[in-house]
Amino acid sequence: MPKEHPAQAPGTRGVGAAMSALVLAVLLAALDQTIVSTALPRIAADLDGFDDIAWVSAGYLLASTAVTPLWGKLGDMFGRKRLYLAATAVFLAASVACGLAQDLPQLIGARVLQGVGGGGMIVLTFALVGDIVAPERRGRYQSLFGSVYGVASIVGPLLGGVFTDQLSWRWAFLVNLPIGVVALVVAARALPAGVRGARARVDYAGALVLAAIATGLVLVTSFAGRWGWTSPAILGLTAATVALAALFVPLERRAAAPVLPVTMLTSRTVVLSSLIGFAANAAMFSVLVYLPTYLQIVDGVSATLSGVHMLPLVVGLVLSQSLAGRWAAHAGRLRLILVSGLVVNLAGLLLLSTVGAATGTVVMSAYFLITGIGIGMVPMVVLTAVQNSVPAADIGAASAVVTFARSIGAAFGVAVFGALLTADFATRTRDLPRTGGFDPSRPESLAQLPAAAQDLARAAFAHATGGAFLWIAPALAAGTVLALLLKQGRATAAGQAAGEPAGDRPAAKAGVRSRAA
Repeated sequence: MPKEHPAQAPGTRGVGAAMSALVLAVLLAALDQTIVSTALPRIAADLDGFDDIAWVSAGYLLASTAVTPLWGKLGDMFGRKRLYLAATAVFLAASVACGLAQDLPQLIGARVLQGVGGGGMIVLTFALVGDIVAPERRGRYQSLFGSVYGVASIVGPLLGGVFTDQLSWRWAFLVNLPIGVVALVVAARALPAGVRGARARVDYAGALVLAAIATGLVLVTSFAGRWGWTSPAILGLTAATVALAALFVPLERRAAAPVLPVTMLTSRTVVLSSLIGFAANAAMFSVLVYLPTYLQIVDGVSATLSGVHMLPLVVGLVLSQSLAGRWAAHAGRLRLILVSGLVVNLAGLLLLSTVGAATGTVVMSAYFLITGIGIGMVPMVVLTAVQNSVPAADIGAASAVVTFARSIGAAFGVAVFGALLTADFATRTRDLPRTGGFDPSRPESLAQLPAAAQDLARAAFAHATGGAFLWIAPALAAGTVLALLLKQGRATAAGQAAGEPAGDRPAAKAGVRSRAA
């Protein structure tokens, strides 16, 4: 059965060129999840669509999550390079359509199409690392992408604000074109051609059901706070999603080439790693999304300065990503890295839950640094553990499973954190004057309150944020327990070339073929 082998990987210089293209692609896709946030008020005003503006972000998240498993499986079947180039082209074309949109329905439609391309870029990038890099070195290279995510989460909103204030919100989308074209050209020249996998009918039914499940999950997590967790719409979506999930497994068992092989759902490494990725991303995105708002409301800094204050977190994230990748490559102690990262991340969350208006800048920076170190040690190590535990022919599908779980975890974490924060803040400020239309989602509106009320609002927001961090902490605690259940060790190229799932096979002789985490 033909399949893509690491033996087709380019040389050292070629790996560098290929990785530079992949890093650029991940940067674009990651930025598009964050750069629009600060531009949304201006977009709503220009396109007269305040009621439906949330769909500009939700449409991208929904589409990118829903198509992830299909892109991964198609890459396994038809060769990842050609699918990657196609996904990048779709993303760039949709970026132009976003920048030229004349009304909100056009923009939302273009964002959905952009999510289709962006989801393919992300999952195929992760899978391509499995093609061009040996198993024992994947952790080092995957760590680059985690660092890019961390930087994008801070830089994205800042760039969105600069483009909106100095040029136009349309440049938040159009800026993708020159960078993306460079990435596309380099990728076309540097990526290995690959070989098609097994010739079989595409599992469109499974892909459609899985996309519907993803759609239900994203809609529930994105709009439960707006519609109400017990509203008929949310309850109906939840019930439909559960019913589709029950239908999915027997459907995939009958498929000739399932979009998500059932064996993935029975692999201890894949299942545990996906759950860990879900928990870690729920905590990570809660921190990255809400800390800038905290700084702007409680400390009274500008949007730009909030990014500067977040730099210790980014430094910790980038540093720990790099060290975790190198540690995994040389020692293969993936379980130890995951447990350490989750414990440090949990400690950071607990420290952040204690901050308030009286917390000094130095202390806050130390808390940010600790949190960043914990965040950086987990995501890409989880992906490396999964890739090293499956046959080479299933790397795309396995990468898609973890990416899917992490995307849902991010949406779930942000939704739950936001709901807890909003409810607690509303309770603490029920007696505040509402003149001036203060809205916590718009920190600049705080200035419209009377001076005494501003101090009360800041204190209430600080307490509400700390309480929300405490509620997120159990997710990381659960992830730590799951990480302890993972198998210790690492995979080798010999094991994957043999087509054996390294993480779930019996122990082999030392130095020949040991188990993946």
